[in-house]
Amino acid sequence: MTASPAGLRCETKDGVALVTLDRPDRHNAIDLATATELKALWRQFRMTDDINVIVLTGSGDRAFCTGIDRDATAGIPQPSSPFCVDDPLHAVGPKANDLWKPVIAAVNGMACGGAFYFLGESEFIIAAAHATFFDPHTTYGMVSAYEAISMAQRMPYGEVMRMSLMGTAEHLTAQRAYETGLVSEVVPGPDLLETALRTAAVIASHPTEAVQGTVRAVWSAHEAARAHALAHAPHLIALGSLPLERQAELFTARRRDFRVR
Repeated sequence: MTASPAGLRCETKDGVALVTLDRPDRHNAIDLATATELKALWRQFRMTDDINVIVLTGSGDRAFCTGIDRDATAGIPQPSSPFCVDDPLHAVGPKANDLWKPVIAAVNGMACGGAFYFLGESEFIIAAAHATFFDPHTTYGMVSAYEAISMAQRMPYGEVMRMSLMGTAEHLTAQRAYETGLVSEVVPGPDLLETALRTAAVIASHPTEAVQGTVRAVWSAHEAARAHALAHAPHLIALGSLPLERQAELFTARRRDFRVR
């Protein structure tokens, strides 16, 4: 097992790598150091012949990932032009780093906001029964673009729109996420990692060239539409999001979520 100061753990066995976002005190939110190391890890897996499948999860049982660490965004100055947006998580997923080995997401609690960068670029998602999914962007005056576009590849239009527009007021349960097609399997929390690793072991036992070719083929089925949508994302974020200081005020003043369902 390897661990890093950036908050990542990686364990490997029999062709499977278990990658754990290990910042439980921050609900496994991603800061700039973690994002940088994740990108390097995905690219390392491209060159590692004895790793064929990756399982991605979060430390503890409270959160899979809650997106970008709010403290990390304070040091990222944004261009004033609506044609330029610096998104620290834009290239944090496996596909963005040209990794075509399958990734299984094991969601063990809250998955929200920037977590959808990972979920959108995973082959499929297995969730603990207590897992929840929500998108807080609009609540805090931000446009949900990259995240919502990723989810539009996995969920019906109305479900994506409802989750994106309701913000923190509504959390999808694991069962509802399964019903909408976001999640492929729901298991009791204590069984999550065992189930994900067992599934990964089956895939890892198959010839890796055939597996990677299949991943690439299925991804190509929606890649063109996704790329076209993502091209608009930076401009929509720049035009529709509140200034960072106003976002911070809304985030600081947040109250207990009112959840519709």
